[in-house]
Amino acid sequence: MTGPAAMQRALGAMSRTELRHAVEAAVTAAGTAVMTVYARGTEVRLKADQSPLTAADLASHESLVSSLSAMTPGVPVVSEEGGLPSGEERAAWAAYWLIDPLDGTKEFLARNGEFTVNVALIEHGRPTLGVVGVPATQVLFSGDVEQRIADRVSASGDRRRLSSRTYAGSRPVVVASRRHGGAKLAEALARLERAEGELEIRNIGSSLKFCLLAEGQADVYPRLAQTSEWDTAAAHAVLEAAGGAVMQLTGTPLIYNKPDILNPPFVAAADANAGWVRWFQ
Repeated sequence: MTGPAAMQRALGAMSRTELRHAVEAAVTAAGTAVMTVYARGTEVRLKADQSPLTAADLASHESLVSSLSAMTPGVPVVSEEGGLPSGEERAAWAAYWLIDPLDGTKEFLARNGEFTVNVALIEHGRPTLGVVGVPATQVLFSGDVEQRIADRVSASGDRRRLSSRTYAGSRPVVVASRRHGGAKLAEALARLERAEGELEIRNIGSSLKFCLLAEGQADVYPRLAQTSEWDTAAAHAVLEAAGGAVMQLTGTPLIYNKPDILNPPFVAAADANAGWVRWFQ
């Protein structure tokens, strides 16, 4: 079993801070691989679920698996592009890396810059450390839930502490997917607007939606359409480390390493005490 003792052996003398910075370096390297493909253009294949796959997805996957395996030998790595071990096998893991080598492949193909490289450390069903890289701008969002520290790291290396904001009590800023909405979400947002006042809707791709909450630029991100654990884990950790929360519609935290890799509907909140879940149930 991959447990705390095995994780500590894998870390050796490395502290949590050193681990997070090492993951940042790995994400930066993977982002460079992504941008190399971005610059020259790429052919697109369709996976079994009809989602697109590019050379950038695969280059980032290979870079991250190599970096993380060298960094923490013996700690499993699960990647969207690497195949999913059975639920029974994963249930024996207390800790593992969960990565999305290129979140927002459709945004990558649209060339709008709204795609990310995501790496999360999952421990006992929770994302406890996460790094989200934005290759187009070379910005990183990085968080450690155990240390309650989240940072935004600029392309020049400047590090700024992140803190999600307290809800002002009216006129919330809502983050929404650029490509996934639906009638149920539209109805819920209409109810929210009647109760809380005119909404400001900010549409953006990939895990950047969570990062807007962590930066204090928005209040809530409801997601009623399908996502997978690797889509959310890294940014979930960043948001939680910044003071926010990600909750199922039952009001309980979103959990990971489920037998089914698909997430239930959830609400990501900058202010965990604002009661957002009730509007989307």
